Amino acid sequence: MTIDKQVYPRRPLLPNTAHSCLGILGGGQLGRMFAHAAQAIGYKVAVLEPEAGCPAAQVAEHHVQAQYDDVAGLSVLHTLATRVTTEFENVPADSLNYFTCDGFVAPSGACVSIAQDRLAEKHFFTRCALKNGVYPAPHWGIAIHDDVVSAPEDLLPGILKTVRMGYDGKGQVRVRNRAELELAFAGMNGQHCILEKMLPLAYEVSVLVARGVDGEAVVYPIAENVHRDGILFTTLVPSPNISPEITEKAQAAALDIIAELGYVGVLCIEFFILEDGTLAVNEMAPRPHNSGHYTIDACITSQFEQQVRALAQLPLGDVRQHSPAAMLNILGDVWFENETSDQVREPAWDQIMAIPGAHLHLYGKAEARRARKMGHITFVASSMQEAQSALAKACTILGIAAPENV
Repeated sequence: MTIDKQVYPRRPLLPNTAHSCLGILGGGQLGRMFAHAAQAIGYKVAVLEPEAGCPAAQVAEHHVQAQYDDVAGLSVLHTLATRVTTEFENVPADSLNYFTCDGFVAPSGACVSIAQDRLAEKHFFTRCALKNGVYPAPHWGIAIHDDVVSAPEDLLPGILKTVRMGYDGKGQVRVRNRAELELAFAGMNGQHCILEKMLPLAYEVSVLVARGVDGEAVVYPIAENVHRDGILFTTLVPSPNISPEITEKAQAAALDIIAELGYVGVLCIEFFILEDGTLAVNEMAPRPHNSGHYTIDACITSQFEQQVRALAQLPLGDVRQHSPAAMLNILGDVWFENETSDQVREPAWDQIMAIPGAHLHLYGKAEARRARKMGHITFVASSMQEAQSALAKACTILGIAAPENV
């Protein structure tokens, strides 16, 4: 697959004109927050999404209700917007490529294709590591049973993941030995997989980076993440544990990766910090990311405004963080009385809003379901300790077990 790494002069699409409409494939919460950012600047937004009443369609000027690979729907979107982006990585690359003939799409289908395939992504990271020195975990592709038999012994214990699809902990199984690996692969129903060696993880961080069509690139402060059941639980920014040396190395690697991709837009790259203090690259998301939501309330330019700027080919925004921030994901579980109850009630948002520095963001989803992302709260304060204390107080109000590091 050819990746265009050339830089081009910016051709800005100015806001507040007859043609200033931006298109987005996907109608979830990321599309909703993109629309808010675009509209604040003066753009209209057109969303292509098959689900009626989706979060982004509730706020966008136009909703094209169609499947992501529906040519008729793509054609309608193209008549509304010649600048198009995506809010999640599993949009077909061909659908993104549809807009390249007489429009502009960011990120490109080629970049998204790499992020859609975990094995291709690992190969790409390995190639980048020859320059930046930050390697992914040792891994092995598994397409047939013989690949299970021939998998190197030193990759166990490991994590078996499907090569395509899967997010928030889905499509992956921890395996301790070859017998468990055989069972796990059999349970994947013939899907191609990748076995990744389990590394001695101290904690996980993510680096949010953005790049314009002219090669201009900016990188946000390091975010430290905690997951529960494979879903992002909290994000602390700036990371309270990372050293200045590893910060510099992670940000430099992120800038190298986005340049090597020839990527335009916002890219999130997740890294592991190992117990010995070394850095390993994990995966990337070709879009704004859950761990970057804090930027709305704690940075000069949010990740969503940055995506708007890159798509409209405007200069990128200032990434400075003006306040320490702690972000808490809100899942549908908090709408239920307890773990076994089916009784649904509205959480005490008035109590949450009484916490100093609390910024509540609900996504407009009609039905609360367990493990479904329904919103987030960002706590900004003059110190990380204050932000974490506010987060812990919110956890008590919502009936969530507070994180161990608070």
